[in-house]
Amino acid sequence: MLNIVIFGAPGSGKGTQSERIVAKYGINHISTGDVLRAEIKAGTELGVTAKGYIDQGQLLPDELIIDILANTLDSFKESKGVIFDGFPRTIAQAEALKKMLAERGQEVSIMLDLDVPEDELMTRLIKRGLESGRADDNEETIKKRLVVYHSQTAPLIEWYKNDGKYQHIHGSGTMEGIFAEIAEAIDKI
Repeated sequence: MLNIVIFGAPGSGKGTQSERIVAKYGINHISTGDVLRAEIKAGTELGVTAKGYIDQGQLLPDELIIDILANTLDSFKESKGVIFDGFPRTIAQAEALKKMLAERGQEVSIMLDLDVPEDELMTRLIKRGLESGRADDNEETIKKRLVVYHSQTAPLIEWYKNDGKYQHIHGSGTMEGIFAEIAEAIDKI
C-alpha cells in the first residue's frame, strides 16, 4: 500500500498535486476539505458544526476528523493506497493516523511537504477565492488560517522527520516541475 500524506500551508498546491499523484499511481484521494465542504453544502449536522469552525479559521476537533477519515478509508476496498490531503494537521492527528493505519496493517509511506513562500500563498489563495467563490479564501480568513497553520500544523514537519517519512518539496515553480520532484521522491520509496 502506498499511503502518502501531502502537506503544506493553505494554497500550497496540495489538491492540484494530489490529482496528479492519483492519476500516476492509481491510488485514492481523501481530501478532508472536500469531504467537509460536501457536508456543509448538504447541510448535515457535521456540516453545520464544521462550518462554525471553518468560518473562524479554526481546525476541527480531532475526533470529528478521525471518524470521517476512518469511514472514508474503509470505503476503499481494493485500493493500492491513499493520499491524505489536509490531514493530519496536528501531532495528535498524526499519532491517530499512525495508529489507525497500524490497525489495518499499514503505515504512512511518505510525507510530502509542499513549501511555498507566504506572499505567494496569499496571492494564490486570493486568486482562487475570486475564481472559485470559496468563502474561506478572503484575506482576513487566509491570515487566520496561516497563523493556525504555523502554530498548530507546522510542528508536524519535525514529527515526520523523526518518524523517517519526511520529504521536502519546493512548492514554487511550474506545476510540472513540482510534480516531477514529487514523483522522484515517491519512486524512491
